[in-house]
Amino acid sequence: MRRVVITGMGVLSSVGNDVDTFWKNLVAGVCGIDFIREFPTDGLPVKIAGMVRNFDPLAYGMDKGFARKQDRFTLYGVAAAWQAMHDAALSAEDGGDIDPFRLGVYVGSGIGGFETQFREAAKMVEDPTGQWISPLLIPTMISNIAAGHIAIRHGAKGPCLDIVTACATSSHCIGEAFRAIRHGYADAIIAGGCEHMVTPMGIAGFANAKALSRSEDPQYASLPFNANRGGFVMGDGAAVLILEELGHALGRGARIYGEIVGYGNTCDAHHATAPRPDGSTQAEAIRIALREAGYDPQRDSLYINAHGTGTHLNDLAETIAYKAALGKDAYRARISSIKSMTGHMFGAAGAAEAIATLLALRDGIVPPTVHLDAPDPECDLDYTPNTAARCELTLGISDSLGFGGHNACLAFRKFDNN
Repeated sequence: MRRVVITGMGVLSSVGNDVDTFWKNLVAGVCGIDFIREFPTDGLPVKIAGMVRNFDPLAYGMDKGFARKQDRFTLYGVAAAWQAMHDAALSAEDGGDIDPFRLGVYVGSGIGGFETQFREAAKMVEDPTGQWISPLLIPTMISNIAAGHIAIRHGAKGPCLDIVTACATSSHCIGEAFRAIRHGYADAIIAGGCEHMVTPMGIAGFANAKALSRSEDPQYASLPFNANRGGFVMGDGAAVLILEELGHALGRGARIYGEIVGYGNTCDAHHATAPRPDGSTQAEAIRIALREAGYDPQRDSLYINAHGTGTHLNDLAETIAYKAALGKDAYRARISSIKSMTGHMFGAAGAAEAIATLLALRDGIVPPTVHLDAPDPECDLDYTPNTAARCELTLGISDSLGFGGHNACLAFRKFDNN
């Protein structure tokens, strides 16, 4: 099997529009959730979200014409990929040298062009003839279009897939990219996710499904593993990683953030939105990833970046899954949920959390679960409450659960060329 490393990263989120700012704010426990100012929220049941702020698409190599025609989920994805490709020194502007047929794109979105759908649907209601519907509706709203535009911009002629598994989307994109490189189908893949779902229809839909926190205090709303939790907080953004075959990366002298060493993928086969309560299928995804990673509880110091949405069912099922997968060693693991700060970035969440996991391994710092002032007695593991913790880590996993019962677990190690 070919080894796969991470050589570039890019992110847009409510806590930072670049990797350094994102990580600095996570470690400091900065919560990016705030009141929505981008559109009127009068009458909506929820008025807070984790928004991308101060975003200028022109700063990421896009022109005004392109930016004007695209849904924001695509703009976010293109921007994060631009960051990651420059970070990896693989872009044409940096003199990156890679066979275009060996460069792939696995960037997904859980929903796609939600803002575009909302706007164009309103036109159809006003005039059922559809004469005012934009001719760009379809190629702007479809969820694969972000991956398509990323491939166009970077001349990536290798495998290009848009995986759609709701909240697990970008974790599955990274995991499947890992397998594609490992088995020889590509030398490098641009992998991750992008999402813009903070729209009036998005808020109404998730709120009416009883999934969102109704807190009126944005700083005390996203409460993973807290007894006071009442639902997740929506978040926008994108996160992209460059996965690269080790020999290819070493051959061009690339900087290496870490190595991806395992990937588990299971389905609950239980319920459309609720996780399997006994945690058995989630636990199996974790076991698969840890087995591939060569996890040794006597030797490894484990960090778990939890899915941790702040819904009652998710956090409890996830805690049960960790205990089922790890046994008594679950109590030794360091765990945290960065959704307490970013909100739930849906299709981009897994990739953002993979970045946080890699940086936790690199720096020996576990980012906190903020506002964890009233731990749920049933969630009795070490969820790193309120303050980051310094510790030597050898292995990190990032866990994602998606509507439809989709489970993904990614495993990373510090890079060691031995």
